[in-house]
Amino acid sequence: MTISESLQRAAASVALRPFLNFIAKNPSGNLVKLVNLADRLSGHAFPQKTITQFKAGAQDPQNTWMKLAGSILEDVDRDALRRLLLSLGLGIVNGTKLVRKNREKYNCNIPFQILFDPTSACNMHCKGCWAGEYQKHDNLTYEEMDSIVCQGKKLGTRVYMLTGGEPLVRKKDILRLAAAHKESTFLIYTNATLIDRDLCKQTKKLGNVIFAISLEGWEESNDARRGDGAYARSMQAIDLLCEERCLFGISICYTSQNLPVVTSDAFLENMIAKGAKFAFMFNYMPIGQHAVVDLIPTPEQREELYHWLRKTRNSKTGKPIFIMDFQNDGEYVGGCIGGGRNYFHINAAGDMEPCVFIHFSDSNIRKHTLLEALQRPLFQAYYHGQPFNDNHLRPCPMLENPQLLRSMVRDSNAVSTDLAAPESADELCARCEHYAKHWAPVAQRVWEDNPHPHPKTQYYRDTQDTQSAFSEENL
Repeated sequence: MTISESLQRAAASVALRPFLNFIAKNPSGNLVKLVNLADRLSGHAFPQKTITQFKAGAQDPQNTWMKLAGSILEDVDRDALRRLLLSLGLGIVNGTKLVRKNREKYNCNIPFQILFDPTSACNMHCKGCWAGEYQKHDNLTYEEMDSIVCQGKKLGTRVYMLTGGEPLVRKKDILRLAAAHKESTFLIYTNATLIDRDLCKQTKKLGNVIFAISLEGWEESNDARRGDGAYARSMQAIDLLCEERCLFGISICYTSQNLPVVTSDAFLENMIAKGAKFAFMFNYMPIGQHAVVDLIPTPEQREELYHWLRKTRNSKTGKPIFIMDFQNDGEYVGGCIGGGRNYFHINAAGDMEPCVFIHFSDSNIRKHTLLEALQRPLFQAYYHGQPFNDNHLRPCPMLENPQLLRSMVRDSNAVSTDLAAPESADELCARCEHYAKHWAPVAQRVWEDNPHPHPKTQYYRDTQDTQSAFSEENL
């Protein structure tokens, strides 16, 4: 952390403590003042149109996002929330500047976030999860995890998502890592079985750790994939997180079988009542030797999900929970975000992969720096090829454009990094061809029949609007 950033953090910390208490007394009116404060402290980093929209929503007590903000202020420990705002808010501001600068400097993708697996070990064997097939002996040392974060911060990366395996098998090292890097934010995807009250208290004290609890719906659909008793254990962990006033959300892998359940009003409203503030949704991917192609949602289901997402997030008629679907929200981020464009993945053996779902690599942290990996052939193929489709409802080079992943793996001489049973790109992509063929005409019709936002983001190809919004003057 630079001296300038340290001073910025200290000033924001002093300002936030009384301000959060002030807002809680009158969220509808005082949240506008928080927006103004954030805009000023960030050096007016965000387009004024966005700020104006935030303020308009904050002045409407019936606004979906206003209700969510109010519930966060009410349910989350105030000091923990302040620390999270410092790590995540200032991380976005300062990280955005550095990411853009380094992307231009090094002529490669620079990620805002990195996913890594502390361990391949997991105490569950969920159907359709490649990690459940892994051996239990692969681990990143604490020093390696610390090096990932240190290197990442120099590039501008301020958010770290921990996957696995079950990352909380290494919870002592994770807490140590989060304490050592207070200006970064750590989100942990977990089956929740290792969450106890002591862990809740420690993460609340740190403030820069967030949990995403893996769920597949109600008990019947959840335990069908995750094993008997998994749902009950998850609910126990969620109750603990609520009692300790910790911020958390849920992570949903949706399939052709559980999609009606996880998108039902009853399920979502129950999760909101339980205290979940966000839901990250992932399309089932046919990865690994025991992949079940029939679990991929049908084109008809995916079209329904596309419209459900927009209805559920509507500021007037939606539900007070932040939902993001990494497959169906490509139009907001300009398509595929893998390959370091917004993120990449490091497995427990140190292999640097372009995506958590694409297990091929030509680099390893034990041989290459993060920057070296981003400049090597596989990540460069992503850098020069993105977006992989002008229709951002077909963003993925594997699921929707399998011919592209085949060629990138072949041309870069990347090798399979599946820790259970290495497979070729041809074998993997063959499982996606039927879906890709049948989704393409549906995606084209949906794309043509609906309006789309222009993804004015520093992670998309530079446009005049993008350069204006994120120019040095505005940053």
